Amino acid sequence: MKKALIIGGSNGIGLAIGKYLTTQNYNLIICDLKEPEEGMLPEDSYIFRQFNMLDYDYAAVETLSKDTDIQLLMITAGIGRVADLEYLHPGEIHNLITIDLDSTLRILRSFYYRINSDTLFYCGVMGSIAGWISSPMFSVYAAAKAGVCRFVESVNIELEEKHRTNRILNVSPGSVKGTRFNGASTTDLALIEELTKEIVGHLFDHDTLFIPKYEEVYKGVIERYQKDPHEYGIHSYKYKLSSGRAKNEYKVKIGYLSGTFDLFHVGHLNLLRRAKEQCDYLIVGVHYGGAWKGKDTFIPLDERKAIVAACKYVDQVVDAPDEDDAAWDLYHYNMLFVGSDYKGTERFNRYEKEFKDKVRIVYFPYTKGTSSTQIRSAIVAATEKK
Repeated sequence: MKKALIIGGSNGIGLAIGKYLTTQNYNLIICDLKEPEEGMLPEDSYIFRQFNMLDYDYAAVETLSKDTDIQLLMITAGIGRVADLEYLHPGEIHNLITIDLDSTLRILRSFYYRINSDTLFYCGVMGSIAGWISSPMFSVYAAAKAGVCRFVESVNIELEEKHRTNRILNVSPGSVKGTRFNGASTTDLALIEELTKEIVGHLFDHDTLFIPKYEEVYKGVIERYQKDPHEYGIHSYKYKLSSGRAKNEYKVKIGYLSGTFDLFHVGHLNLLRRAKEQCDYLIVGVHYGGAWKGKDTFIPLDERKAIVAACKYVDQVVDAPDEDDAAWDLYHYNMLFVGSDYKGTERFNRYEKEFKDKVRIVYFPYTKGTSSTQIRSAIVAATEKK
């Protein structure tokens, strides 16, 4: 059984490539945040595995890389937004670089031993024409894609010098109609069918670069850029403004939660993970002590803050004010995360009125498992026995 692994194959160009590969007798493994759009793929033609490029699962990728039935890897996952840099929050920049560059390169590295072998293996990744030219108002996306382009170009030279047949195909399109990336609400496979066939053809030929519409459009674009990068950049900036593609607005979702985080355990970790899944930038306030809960703390504040800061789901750690509305005055978050046992309390009834038009309060139900209370009780009991 031959399989094709598509990272980001639930919509857009990834979905289109997957559908075409089913006509070439490939069974699909689709890794994405959500399942493929309903009715787009033949029944029983694919297996879906949830995969988050922002929370890289090294073990899952390594396991897939060892599946010798997988003969083709295509990475199409990516995000981008046309806006001046000032409208990109650090959290949004982090997400762009992580998805478009960091996680992409890590996946390719895990599959490198398959690529760097005498056994035929087909591999491709979505670059972008923005990776070859200056792209004002697309600066972070362009930087990430330029990294992908240089990476693929360099690794292919290594493969050539090792006398391998396999290559990594860099597909670097401009705007692609029919995909969600281009602003559509759903994928229109009919609009990208021919492009899909071209991409797969270049994959099977072990080509290294495919720029769709190169002769008709992008050869001249690249030549104009190389002739005068500054003039080209000015033209590109004005074109994006006049075309209406620019979204100069703040779109990042900033989350905030606070706690004592004494005797850090897996319940704390799960809370932070669930919060980060719903926002782009997570600020965590650590309280000075536990007196507000009627409990003493065992771990000093600075150590608790250091432990929380070391968690990969946390973007910023701060000293928590006594009240979460005071924290809003400092950090202007738009999502507040808290345990469901606070819902209906006088304090959070007040918050719900106060935050009605500016903050969404998310109540997380408590799950069974380890708790600070259990650990504290065990420590106290053990101390009293002594």
